[in-house]
Amino acid sequence: MNHYLLTYTLAADYLERRPQFRADHLALAWEAADRGELVMGGAVEDPVDTALLLFAGESTDTAEAFARADPYVVNGLVLRWSVRRWNTVVGAGAASPARP
Repeated sequence: MNHYLLTYTLAADYLERRPQFRADHLALAWEAADRGELVMGGAVEDPVDTALLLFAGESTDTAEAFARADPYVVNGLVLRWSVRRWNTVVGAGAASPARP
């Protein structure tokens, strides 16, 4: 199992527009979490211009499918998104644990 970071670049009016799409976004996110795909996610603060979502899986496919279906992406609250493999090495859930 590998880790993948889905990074969102948020629109300037993200906080103003978020309320009308938040329930659907959170439903999608919790469904992915309940399936064990989405490990955690949230917006980066001060300023709120980026969001990070950590996925677990065998390829980028799950994270990419999530982004394509996300109401925040579909409705323009996300300007750009990208998925990159994150080689986690430290922590209880690390994909490739490395100890000295």
